[in-house]
Amino acid sequence: MNTGTLGPQQSYSEKATRVWLGLCDMDGENIHFFADIPDVFTALDGGNIDVGIVPVENSIEGSVGVTLDLLLEKDVSIIGGVVVPISHCLISKGKVEDIQVILSHPHALAQCRQFLRENFPNAELRTTGSTSHAARLATEFNEMAAIASESAASTYGLDVLLSGIQDWDKNETRFVVMVAGKNKKCLQVPQKVPNNTKTSLIIYLDSDRPGALYEILKEFATRDINLTRIESRPSKRSLGDYLFYIDLEGTINDANINDAINQIGKKTKNLKMLGSYGEYLA
Repeated sequence: MNTGTLGPQQSYSEKATRVWLGLCDMDGENIHFFADIPDVFTALDGGNIDVGIVPVENSIEGSVGVTLDLLLEKDVSIIGGVVVPISHCLISKGKVEDIQVILSHPHALAQCRQFLRENFPNAELRTTGSTSHAARLATEFNEMAAIASESAASTYGLDVLLSGIQDWDKNETRFVVMVAGKNKKCLQVPQKVPNNTKTSLIIYLDSDRPGALYEILKEFATRDINLTRIESRPSKRSLGDYLFYIDLEGTINDANINDAINQIGKKTKNLKMLGSYGEYLA
């Protein structure tokens, strides 16, 4: 099975991918690394990979907007999830006093915002496609450092200058495991009992009136269905026009959940089911 994720090697996305493959009793020989999230979706859509694994949400910085947008735009289904604990390190060839430029993925920089403000207020911050890409770039000059994992430091021959630099100790990123819509029944999934089960969907109301969202949420509340996330995203049609991304506990196999979603479908302009799936802790 060809699996695609953010690279190069030793990204947190690779860790999530290897956890998923291990749960499926597969090796990691066919992992393909991509420069950014849209490239993973494009490869999946084009049939160049069978499974794509990308970050969707972080406990400090929130949702990954580009992932949410592409989940709507592309014909993909979510078949699983992996939650990875994140511990950032400052890694470099040089010493702390040498550092003038710090590189990392935008979310990693944001997760260390206070640390950077207090310790490197004059450093230039540069964004990269992944934390491991930042580590690879940091090998070029002593004045460069990357925010990445300890394993990335080892792989790219860098020193760990400071560890645990994220602003909050409890730092986790949730990754989604996706397949192209037409392949969702053709791939192996873990037999292990997941830590929890979720159903994810996107709704578009197309009606800016009092109580429109309440009517949707009431379908869940009256059935005692717990929502774990609800988030609005611009529809890109006009200012103030939004889509809603919803995660809920349980799967579509539950008659209660199935009935709620059927009723919601009658009250919305569009409803996209992203999938019901098990989520695992790395």
